[in-house]
Amino acid sequence: MFHVWEVNELADLNDYRSAWESLLAQTKNATFFQSLDWLEVYWKHFGADQRLRVLVVAEGNEPIGILPLVVRSERTKIGNLRFLTYPLDYWGSFYGPIGPRPDSTLEAGLQYVRRRRRDWDVLELRWLPAEDDDPCRTGATLESLGLRPCRTLLDHTAVIRLEGTWEDYLAKRTSKWRNNYRRWQRKLEKRGQLDYLRYRPRGADHGDGDPRWDLYDACLEVAQKSWQGSSRNGTTLSHDSISPFLKDVHATAARVEALDLNLFLLDGKAFAFIYNYHYRGRLFGLRVGYDAALARDGAGNLLYARTIEDSFGRGDGLYDLGPGSLDAKRYFQTEIRPIFRYSHFPRLTVRPQLLRLKRSIDAIRQTPEPALS
Repeated sequence: MFHVWEVNELADLNDYRSAWESLLAQTKNATFFQSLDWLEVYWKHFGADQRLRVLVVAEGNEPIGILPLVVRSERTKIGNLRFLTYPLDYWGSFYGPIGPRPDSTLEAGLQYVRRRRRDWDVLELRWLPAEDDDPCRTGATLESLGLRPCRTLLDHTAVIRLEGTWEDYLAKRTSKWRNNYRRWQRKLEKRGQLDYLRYRPRGADHGDGDPRWDLYDACLEVAQKSWQGSSRNGTTLSHDSISPFLKDVHATAARVEALDLNLFLLDGKAFAFIYNYHYRGRLFGLRVGYDAALARDGAGNLLYARTIEDSFGRGDGLYDLGPGSLDAKRYFQTEIRPIFRYSHFPRLTVRPQLLRLKRSIDAIRQTPEPALS
């Protein structure tokens, strides 16, 4: 028999910190974005216009899972609607319940949601993998509860399985790519002393939680010299609308052993960066930037290669390069993974049903899942 209780105030989650951390360590394919540490920083910057609904699922008195949810208002083509969804907010690729029994956690949590007054217009569980890789069995769980789901493709992400050795990986690249790889090295080494620096602190618990703001500032300086410097879409490392948030996350990531910062230096000065988060050998690529003046010399590509090679040496297991710019990532990926969302639209609600119709049409038009490559 499962018991579920709801937490709506961020401060109250402190009582569950140790349980959250223990359950996260048991979560299959967990990411930094599923940590309470990340949620706290995210909520500080973006929680004002959302309602927190974290569901703690227990068997007896022992928590077996946590289902973090939020209610947020979003503008759609048929007007503003309130979505009950995961709190990832498009920062990562995948999300889901915390704990070793995600299917039971999801089912118990959604049963609880059904019994409560509805403060949402659409239940939409986003950032989900393909059905065969979904430990929650999200579609089947929704169906079993009578919450008729509509599945649509949300995005794709490029992934590198870090299996075997760097030499094995390199051998599977095209001969043209391998030739370019050697050419990039020669061209950049001719410009001066080329150094690769990777900063992955072990966290405050090991006396190693220094954020190294000098390295972060170096990334910002490079970002300003790249395409990011003139970008106005609000998603780049140096953009004013998110810079305070990313700086706070940076400090947190360094403290909890989730920071992975990669720099290329030429004669001691940074000219390219790859900024990642990591959790238990799984990397997520947040941002990449390089001096536009060195783009033709392969600055960004060579740093990717050095980072991947170093990850093989460290024993990392998977590198999610992130959604977007998939054409540039195709030379490094070992596969493309689809990202799905499951939406439930309550009956006898006019605007949500109009959105359901649009989503159903989208589902028919969408292309099949891409084959692994």
